[in-house]
Amino acid sequence: MAIIMLARATTRLHLIWGVFCMTVILWGLGAYQIGISQDPARALFWWKFAYIGVIFIPIMFTHFVYIFLERKKRTFIWSLYLLGLIYLIGNLFTDKFINSVHLMFDSIYFLTPTPFYNSYFAFFIILVVYSHILLWKNYKIASGLRKQQIQYFFIGSFLGFFGGSFSFLPEYYINIYPFMNLTVSFYPIIMGFAILRYRLMNISIIMAQLLVASLWVFISVRALISEFGSHEQLLNIALLLITVFVGILLNNSVIKEIKSREEIERLAKDLEGANEELKQLDAAKSEFISLAGHQLRAPMTAIKGYTSMLIEGSFGKVAERSKEALERIFTSTEILTKLTSELLDLSRIETGKMRYDFNSVNIAEIIQNILRELEMNARNKGIALKFKNETKNNIRVFGDMDKIHEVIINLIDNAIKYSGEGKEVVIWLKNPANGTGRALVAVEDFGIGINPEEIGRLFGKFERTEESKKIRPDGMGLGLYFAKKIVEDHKGRIWAESKCQGKGSTFFVELPVA
Repeated sequence: MAIIMLARATTRLHLIWGVFCMTVILWGLGAYQIGISQDPARALFWWKFAYIGVIFIPIMFTHFVYIFLERKKRTFIWSLYLLGLIYLIGNLFTDKFINSVHLMFDSIYFLTPTPFYNSYFAFFIILVVYSHILLWKNYKIASGLRKQQIQYFFIGSFLGFFGGSFSFLPEYYINIYPFMNLTVSFYPIIMGFAILRYRLMNISIIMAQLLVASLWVFISVRALISEFGSHEQLLNIALLLITVFVGILLNNSVIKEIKSREEIERLAKDLEGANEELKQLDAAKSEFISLAGHQLRAPMTAIKGYTSMLIEGSFGKVAERSKEALERIFTSTEILTKLTSELLDLSRIETGKMRYDFNSVNIAEIIQNILRELEMNARNKGIALKFKNETKNNIRVFGDMDKIHEVIINLIDNAIKYSGEGKEVVIWLKNPANGTGRALVAVEDFGIGINPEEIGRLFGKFERTEESKKIRPDGMGLGLYFAKKIVEDHKGRIWAESKCQGKGSTFFVELPVA
């Protein structure tokens, strides 16, 4: 809701600024025509024309200040517009506002004030002073970019109104030439700098509004100076209506585009902030896992060691019922130890602290050692382990022996876990394919298989297939994630293939030959 309100306020701010610029343009055009008028009647006409804009200059300025400072006294603003409408009607349709002019400085016809006009003059001064007081008060309590925006807005508007107010002096027969009008030129320069440097407003919207306002004023003047009722005047009026319609569409289109761009930028910044926060949380999580893993490892090693000694009878004979309980403790401790080891590996991988000792390694020897380690597990399930070496035992790869051992034992251990009794697991070691320079290890089982839809996320962190969760609910889904990271760090490749569920699967590892 706050974002919507801010967007609406920004839209109103640009709209009021655009209309304010139009009123100033009307005044400037009228002032130019007054300056070159050679007779009183023509000068009187252009004074009335100029005041179509001048009447609303202080009103639009005050309205702009209210929106800029986010003040919400709408009744007060609407009462100003109502009073301005009264002055406008008096100016256009009566002689109560301006009814005559007088010559000053032997060259310029200035309007002669009426009592009705005097009330407007007081109204003008009060509104301008009041608006600048509001700006000054907010400047003193503002900070950062907001303070700089208010500062330049205050200086620019003060110089503009201060210099422009000198135009009132000759109207009251004060013989001071309004040379201070030159300070009005500083107003757009300072405001332009504030818009570009301190993002006071959006430059694209301002340029579009200035273009549209200039066209409206130009065509309006053509319609006014054309012969009344002529085809030229009717054409100019029709052109003005079309320009007004197109201008409104153009202005709305620019505002929508800017709002969309600002929203995208805001979302991008929010996303960047959220991403940075996630990185910090992830780093804290990895640090916690590392600390917790190191703290857990020592007591678990002690529990495992003493439990093993109790089972072996190192502290005396243990009853069979007690031995069964101790074996369960030992098994649970092994699981917990493996879990801790996996968490530590996860922490090392994510913090970039995984260390490798690369050497020329005999891959066949690693596989044979793993088969000896897992022989008992496979025999307990009635699973036959077969090693088919097509390399004649002499192929070597470039890598870390312990890490390669960890990858391959993970794949073979999984094959044993997810194969039914009486099945077999075949480990292939093949020579590099033509020109690849990579040795290929394949672990083939005839177990539960993998759903083809799940193969794509098989090597993700904490990812497990639905079938594997049913068979081994205690798994964390980190083994294959570690394997993938280690193989990638060895400049190798790992992947899996499976025909379908129930038909087994094959895991492949390619490693560069030494």
